[in-house]
Order: sequence, then C-alpha cells, then structure tokens
Amino acid sequence: MDALDLARWQFGVTTVYHFLFVPLTIGLGVFVAGLQTAWHRTGKEHYLRLTKFFGKLFLINFGMGVVTGIVQEFQFGMNWSEYSIFVGDVFGAPLALEALLAFFLESTFLGLWIFGWDKLPKRVHLATIWAAVIGSNLSAYFILAANAWMKHPVGYEVVDGRARMTDLWAVLTNSTALAQVPHVVGGAFVVAGGFVLAVCGYRILRERRNDPADPGLTTPAREGSASMWRTPMRAALVMVAIAGVVVVGSGDTSARLLYEQQPMKLAAAEGLRHDTAGAPFSPVPGVEVPRLLSFLSTHDPNAVVQGTENLQATFEKQFGPGDYRPNLPVVYWSFRVMIVFGLSTVALAALGLWLTRRRRRTPRPPREIPAWFARACVLALPLPTIAIIAGWLLSEVGRQPWTVQGELLTAASVSPGVSLTEVAISLAIFTALYGVLALAEAVLLVRHVRTGPEPVSPDPLTRPSHDDEDRAARLQPTLMY
Repeated sequence: MDALDLARWQFGVTTVYHFLFVPLTIGLGVFVAGLQTAWHRTGKEHYLRLTKFFGKLFLINFGMGVVTGIVQEFQFGMNWSEYSIFVGDVFGAPLALEALLAFFLESTFLGLWIFGWDKLPKRVHLATIWAAVIGSNLSAYFILAANAWMKHPVGYEVVDGRARMTDLWAVLTNSTALAQVPHVVGGAFVVAGGFVLAVCGYRILRERRNDPADPGLTTPAREGSASMWRTPMRAALVMVAIAGVVVVGSGDTSARLLYEQQPMKLAAAEGLRHDTAGAPFSPVPGVEVPRLLSFLSTHDPNAVVQGTENLQATFEKQFGPGDYRPNLPVVYWSFRVMIVFGLSTVALAALGLWLTRRRRRTPRPPREIPAWFARACVLALPLPTIAIIAGWLLSEVGRQPWTVQGELLTAASVSPGVSLTEVAISLAIFTALYGVLALAEAVLLVRHVRTGPEPVSPDPLTRPSHDDEDRAARLQPTLMY
C-alpha cells in the first residue's frame, strides 16, 4: 500500500460521510418549506408544529453537512495537487458559482429563517425558507456539473499540460450533468422521504401507545395525537413515489450515456467481459434476462455492448500499457444494491399510498395507518441512504483508473510530496473525528425525534397588540350600556 491508496481511501471515507447529509438536506428542506406553506395558507396549528419539528431536524443535518463539506476542498490541495493543477481552470468556475452564489444564497436566507420567527412578516419569512431551498438545489447543480465534467470533459482545451476552459455554458449544460442532476436530486428526495416516513412511523407507534383511544388516525389532528402524523406521512409517500419515477427515468438516460461515453463502467456494472450482441442483464449472478442490457443501453435489444476485456485491449492501444478496468466486484455489486434498495423504498411508498387512499364512495374517515406499516417505515430508514451511497460508489469507482476520463489518470493526480505516513495520520484523524461527529448527529436526531413537536404559542404577528388590548379595556365600560 502506498500514499495513493491511502489518499483514495481518505477521499472515499470523507466523501461518503459528507454525502450522508447532502441528500437529506436537499429533500428535507423542500419538505419543511412545503409544511410552512401549508401553515401559511391554512393557519392550522399542527402545520406550524410540524414545520418547526422537521425544521430542527433539517438544521441539525445542514450544520453537519457544512462541517464535513469543508474538508473536501482542503483535500484537493493536500493530497491531490496534481489533479488541482490540471483541472483548476475548469473546476474553478462551477465551484465558485456554488460558493459565491448558491451557498451564500442558501446560508443567508437560512439564517433569516432561523432568527426571523416572530420578527418577519409571515409571507416574508416563508420566502426565506424557499430561497434557502433554491440555493441548496443550485449548489447541487453546480457541484454535479463539475463532477460530470470529470466523466465527460467538454468545453476545454489542454494547454501546457493544463485544462483550460473555453466554454462555460458547455460545462454547465454537459449531457452527463443534465442526466446526473435529476438522478441524484431525485435520489435525494427519496432519501428525505424515507427519513420522514421513519420519523412519522416512530411517532405514530409511540403516540398510539400513549393514547390507545386514538389508534387509527381517525380523529382531527391534536396535540399528542397520532392523527397529526398522517399528513406528513402521506406527503412523504407522494414525495418518494414521484421522486422514484424521476430517478428511474433519468437512470434510463444515464445508461444510454454510459454506452456512449463510459463503456467500461457499463460493462463492469454488468460484469460483461466480451463484446456481446443482444447482451443479457443479470439481476443476480446466474440469472439472466435475455437482451435486456442491450435494450437498456440503446433501446435496441440487438445492439452490441462492449465487454471489459475488449475495451482493455482498445485502451491499451489508445493510451499505452496499463490496467484500465475499475474494481469489478465493487462496481458490479454497488449497481445491484442501488437498484434493489432504491426500488424497495419506492415500492414501500406505493404500498403506503394504497393503504392510506381515501374512500371516495363512502363518507367514512380516512383509512388508518396499520401498525405493521409504521414499523416497516422505521425499519426501512437505511434503505434509500444505502441505495444512494451505492450509486455514488458505482459512479466514482466505475470511472477509475481516471480522475478525468481519457485525460488524467488517478495515479498521476496525487500530490508528489505527500508521504504514506502523512496520509495515514490524516486518515486516522479524519476517521476518528467523523466517528465522533456521527455519534453527535445520531444523538441529536434521536433525542429530538423522541421529544416530538413542541407546543407553539400564538403567532405574535397576528395576535392582538398591547395597544389593541388597552383600546378594548377603554371601550369595555361603554359596551356595558
């Protein structure tokens, strides 16, 4: 093992850990904004309580994401200086847009949202959370556009051994980015929806135990009642179902782009060693669906899909001696974990929508949420997160041995002056520190979920002022006659 191996491990550990928070932040922010919009439109107290409850969970996760994300940029200079030198002129533009435009928009308006309760007009305060949500999604777009350039570099030229950007618009509208953004952001909404389902499932089970007279979400929402959680659970089910459709659709587009732009990744994901016309798809080893891989890759069931061994020979002729195959077991199994765990979450949402459907032909109350389904939602909490992490591993490990496809090898990207000992020390420190942060995050989230929503005081922007009370007191003797 050398410094390159440990540098890759360190970047992998810190990236995966940071990526635990990013999808939840993206999706949960929209969910909180939706709850506050419902409160603004209806004035119902339980919407306000849910907004503040899920808003605190959102803020805990957001803060942890910011802390862990800062480390990512330092690593470019510490362990990957050769990579930074090569891509800096291209990478700098989308990352600058992410920091100066998207992140500042997100953090500024999020601060106004946090401290603006009871101070800003309701409509202005609602606008702040939506502005923060827009900022978080813009941030995701710029980062994914930069990442997509590594897989399919466009709008650049190489001058004196460095990539120079010639067309910013081409970088931002890269075909890989346009497919990757809805796929990743859609996955983020599935993760957030799964998180909300787990929280609602836990609260329903807990509050039913505390209130046996209300076992079925059949009474109006009230403090301490399980019925209050039917609304966010139903909203989360819809979110997961819609986002699942987006993920599947964008995944189809991504598969066709892999066929054209990263054929080695496609072959590794299927474990296809040799060029095959009408290539089959194997959900698990030993089980094959004839011609399905060719159809998924090109929409032509008879198309030829290139295999890893044939591509290896082609790349050796094009780029010189070397092993151009990624880690085949990791790519193969991460692809299947992503599909199985992701589709399982979407299937759970579809089942939940059917279970909670309204009876249109009778005036009876909405269907209660079965206890077994609430438990299933709690147990399914890790599924979408595991799925999106597996998808990220598929995306990044499958690109190896390149950091920039066809231009810069990973072995040529590491900092030349960094020793094995230095990387080992920093890896140990980051791993220990991130372990402590993970524990802190888990404790904060679990404690808040167990505590539940806090009672809310009357809205100070709508309740009577002191002047109104004094005026009413002066009028009281007159009204007596």
